[in-house]
This record gives sequence, C-alpha cells and structure tokens, in this order.
Amino acid sequence: MRLSSLALVGTAIAAPATAGTINVTIPAQSVAEYHRPYVAIWLEPAAGGPARTLALWYNGKPGGKEPGTKWLPELRAWWRKGGSSLALPANGVSGATRAPGTHAIPLPADLKPGAYILNVEAARETGGRELVRVPFTAPADAGRAAGTHELGSVTLTPR
Repeated sequence: MRLSSLALVGTAIAAPATAGTINVTIPAQSVAEYHRPYVAIWLEPAAGGPARTLALWYNGKPGGKEPGTKWLPELRAWWRKGGSSLALPANGVSGATRAPGTHAIPLPADLKPGAYILNVEAARETGGRELVRVPFTAPADAGRAAGTHELGSVTLTPR
C-alpha cells in the first residue's frame, strides 16, 4: 500500500491597506436623556477642493419608514462640503451611531501626498454640535486635536 502525504495550504485574508489610523473619542455624557451622536469624518485638501467622506455614523433604519437620514443636515459643515450629495447608505462609509469610547477607522492607503485637513463633526439630539479639525501632511504626519463637549480626542497616526 502506498501512502501519500497531504499538505494543507492555508489561505490568508488580506486586510485592506491603510496609510494609518484615525482614533475618535466620543465622551460619556452625564445627562438625563442621552442620544448617541451622528458623526461625519472626512478629509479635504488644505488648499481647498472636494471633500472625501471616510465615515458617517447615523441612526439608519433599513426598511423603515424613515431611513434615519432626516437629521444628517445637522452635521452642517459635512453637509455643505458634499454630504448632501452622498448616496446613502454608502458602502464602506456609513454605519450605525457609536457608543461612548474610542473608535478607530483606517486612513485610506490611496491618499496622495500633500497637505490635508481631517474633519470630525458630531451632532446629538438634545445635545450640542462640535467640529474638530486636524491639519496634517500625508504620508508621514501625525496629528491631534480635542473637542470640548460632543467629541473628545481625535488623533491621526500614520503607519
């Protein structure tokens, strides 16, 4: 009888390439009626130009009567920079609102070298609105800024 050996070949699932990580902290609020904030995260060239939405966290209700987009114009800066023309839900961009804590999203690997502004805007029902801007130069700059109420620290760490 002839025996043969069997080699197992594993397949690896490659993670999408990133140029770094953006960490956004949503602080816990000590209020009677708390609603998770809607948050928009986008990049724009420092010299001006079209914005690129990286993440949009809102209360989408798939199949529901109201798709959850009614309050997106409250993210005023993002809405004016191109949010009003974004078809939702946007694959890889839109998602549910997030609980208080620190949340990481990837900085796109296809980001061309240059000066940018990372924008993080939050708006909360029965709460406030806040915009945090972090200027940086791709591909190697790190950046940090902090909000005062609706947003905590926003950090950008290159790979």
